[in-house]
Amino acid sequence: MRTGPARGRDGLFHEAAFYASDEEFLEVVVPFLAGGVAAGEPTVSIFADHRQRLLRGALGADSGVVFIDGGRHYSRPAAAIRRHREMLAGYVADGATQIRITGDVPHPGVGVPWEWWARYEAAANEVYDEFPMYGLCPYDTRTTPHDVLDDVRRTHTHVVAPDGQRLPSPVYQDPRQFLATAVTSWPDPIEARPPACELTDPPPAQARAAVTDLQRVAALGDDDLNGIVLSVSEAVTNAHIHGRPPVRMRAWAEPGRIVVTVSDTGPGPADPVVGMMPAGGPGGLGLWLTHQMCAYVSLRRDPSGFTIRMIAGTSD
Repeated sequence: MRTGPARGRDGLFHEAAFYASDEEFLEVVVPFLAGGVAAGEPTVSIFADHRQRLLRGALGADSGVVFIDGGRHYSRPAAAIRRHREMLAGYVADGATQIRITGDVPHPGVGVPWEWWARYEAAANEVYDEFPMYGLCPYDTRTTPHDVLDDVRRTHTHVVAPDGQRLPSPVYQDPRQFLATAVTSWPDPIEARPPACELTDPPPAQARAAVTDLQRVAALGDDDLNGIVLSVSEAVTNAHIHGRPPVRMRAWAEPGRIVVTVSDTGPGPADPVVGMMPAGGPGGLGLWLTHQMCAYVSLRRDPSGFTIRMIAGTSD
């Protein structure tokens, strides 16, 4: 039987909380974790080091909470979803009727582009809904930009009020409506410069060769280079097969990073959750792999067509 605000509900109960001090953080998160442990529920904390230390200190040794490194877990949205789903499936197989998970999703306030994490927060309402998960996502209002906080309210079904009440979010949007209309694509600053490479209707082999040639500037590690080369090849192939001509590829490089955009004049993938899960639709598996191999991926739909942006190395 489920406990707390999720009592009597099926699937994901997805709430956001907002805090402006370490004390307020603990006031929200400690009761959430302690309540899960007291109910005998698997209870998981996925934060960066500072907040994990705060929680360990407040909860004490042998708290019964499972602590997971947030930096690693939230390295990429698609990887976070895969890890979450594996963990949830394991707990359900062991008989859990509710799993409590809380963590801090990356955002620009901690130096991480938001667009694909906004897609993650919206997609969570679908990709975790087959599990009895009670998820709490706390955001620090001192560092989180206002537009991100607006997205958070639109992607969580419930919010924690200052007095601790769990209330329905008055601005919550259906995930597919949010993903199709509300997410703003983030341009990389390097795109203000002329591209190092610009190709029209390139075959995949030419695109791969052009990206590989940028390695003389970027000097990426082998995994990063292989990931961006394969991802660009997949994006160009998808654009030729599923998009509309012309297909344009533009690429930039500087020491430690490569940025590539691939555009066509079609509408892009029909499924707005594409890339978050290994979907079976056209190009779905390749986009999912791209989301796991690149340091950052953004998708943009506008009147001129569809663009995928891929970054290897670091995302500035």
